[in-house]
Amino acid sequence: MIRIYETVNEARAILNRRQMATVEDVPDVVLEGIRRVFGEALTPEAAVARLLADVRARGDAALREWTMRIDGVALDTPEVPRAEWEAAYAALDPELRTALETSAERIRDFHSRQPIPNWTTDAMGGVLGQRLVPLERVGVYVPGGTAPLPSSLLMAAVPARVAGVDEVIICSPANRQTGLISPLTLAAAYIAGVDRMFALGGALAVGALAFGTESVPRVDKVVGAGGLFTTIAKRQVYGIVGLDGLYGPTETIVVADDTANPAWVAADVLAQAEHDVLATAILLTPSRALAEAVQAEVERQTAVLSRADVIRTSLAGQGGIVLTPDLATAVRLADEFAPEHLCLSVAEPEVWVDNIRNAGGIFVGEHSFEVLGDYVAGPSHIMPTGGTARFKGPVNVLDFVKVINIIGLDADTARRLAPNAARIADAESLTAHGMAAKFRSADLAD
Repeated sequence: MIRIYETVNEARAILNRRQMATVEDVPDVVLEGIRRVFGEALTPEAAVARLLADVRARGDAALREWTMRIDGVALDTPEVPRAEWEAAYAALDPELRTALETSAERIRDFHSRQPIPNWTTDAMGGVLGQRLVPLERVGVYVPGGTAPLPSSLLMAAVPARVAGVDEVIICSPANRQTGLISPLTLAAAYIAGVDRMFALGGALAVGALAFGTESVPRVDKVVGAGGLFTTIAKRQVYGIVGLDGLYGPTETIVVADDTANPAWVAADVLAQAEHDVLATAILLTPSRALAEAVQAEVERQTAVLSRADVIRTSLAGQGGIVLTPDLATAVRLADEFAPEHLCLSVAEPEVWVDNIRNAGGIFVGEHSFEVLGDYVAGPSHIMPTGGTARFKGPVNVLDFVKVINIIGLDADTARRLAPNAARIADAESLTAHGMAAKFRSADLAD
């Protein structure tokens, strides 16, 4: 079920499949769904553009109409009353409630330690500095199409609260069968202390948050992962609102040596592969014995898993076990891939951490397995995918603040700098700029 690749060239081929998977080769079932909803053949981009334009033009009326057409859910109002969150929280199994509260507490504790520095200096003439100011209103999208994801709500909403965001808005789709948001998601909203929640999914949620409607307030930034239509919508509203990033299928690279436990490594690979048929789960190892043992464990463990079909498709499409000449090559290949999750299941994992520049998160040693990061370790599990870890990090407190520069130069410094400003302005043919500087320079010299 999971293939072993023998050479570095083969390794590069399997690693490059992730890039291929991000090219939107839209399944027929998606195109058929678009045709059913819109009454004509449209690309996903065109369908999303139409939804966004209608939400912008007609507000709540568009939300009601399209939610019925897409999901078969009737919305009297998209907002979910706070009393429903409280009831969902009260009805939770006590052990699950404790687990979610533990997760929220550790996320809060971790992000509270992140510095948000304001600073000033008088060493450059007068006062210069920066203020980091929390955003006023943030929208968090929480997927819920095939399964509730209360952890994703906590991983975005709690850091936003730590950052000091004034108002945190949640959007999550209602279940097609019940017409309601999952009680788990409602309970997580209560635990996270968010302000408002709306039963909206996909592009409709993004449009409502970006433009605002009669019921949904316009936000400054939209955060959170979602499916194809959510991602396309985020791309199309960028500039109207801020974004945390554009997320594709989830991915994990495990680097392991012959000291690793093959059953544990296989379990980590399978945990990633069960997310999605496009998920990427790859093991890089110099140990043939480990590779063969993991291959056997993957087969054995898959047989008893509920999402075995998804796992098999994922592993056949994007997964694999790659034999490398040595551990250094394995680490280098992982770093080139720039994965969302990079797991170091090796004898001395700390030795290799500084060799890695590109990863959403580094899981150091077999006791720091990725599932802990998904739920309760503390750092946000909303991490860059598709190679964007080359230039972007996970969701964190800095996603919810903005920098404002402070410029308070004294008269002597302004006098000294004005001629330089005027010369640069004149060189750029911006004569009004130059004149403003020359006036100041002349007046301050008197």
